[in-house]
Amino acid sequence: MNILAIIPARGGSKGIPHKNMAMLAGHPLLYYTFEAAKKSSLINRIILSTDDENFAEFARENGIEVAMRPAELAGDKTPMKDVINYHLDELEKSGYKSDAFILLQPTSPLRTENHIDEALRAMIDDGKADATVSVVDVPHEYLPMKLMKLEEDGALKFYQADGEKYTTRQELSHLYARNGAAVYAVYTDVYKETGSLYGTRCLPYLMKREDSVDIDEEFDLFLAEAIIQKRKM
Repeated sequence: MNILAIIPARGGSKGIPHKNMAMLAGHPLLYYTFEAAKKSSLINRIILSTDDENFAEFARENGIEVAMRPAELAGDKTPMKDVINYHLDELEKSGYKSDAFILLQPTSPLRTENHIDEALRAMIDDGKADATVSVVDVPHEYLPMKLMKLEEDGALKFYQADGEKYTTRQELSHLYARNGAAVYAVYTDVYKETGSLYGTRCLPYLMKREDSVDIDEEFDLFLAEAIIQKRKM
């Protein structure tokens, strides 16, 4: 099976300038996703999608194939599906078509090759699934029935009208949230038919909270560094 890994990394970033090359425990952020993808036993082609020549040069130094994207696909509001469609079409023009692809965002540096392979195997072995997305448990205090909002008059109200009735954790629903997501895997033909990374039957791949840090601001880098240093100890 031909499984393609797409690593998207545009140059612009508002939260952390040049975020994808931000230093984390001695390495640029991109390094961690490069290493995880290269060590995967199921991925057999990896491309970095970027508009930034510095990112491209770092990828080449690490043995990663570079696929430059046009400037019009590098804006902060550019839909990811437009980027994916562009690269899938360009690869097909060159004679390559993947059976499945996996989107690996560099903002999930604690995602490893084991996470990648387990998520892919879950999709493949299920027999009926056509996609997998990585998720994390939503802490009980952040569930919809526990949330509250301020009314215009300054009064605090439950976000859900019946929120007050939920007084014990046992009464709460068990919900999940995408953890970035660190992993999106989908069969290529299904993606092309549906235009969705979730296909028609998407399986969850549950990851631990400590593996699910999503780098969006400086605090996230601090948290990821603390976890990496603790693991080294």
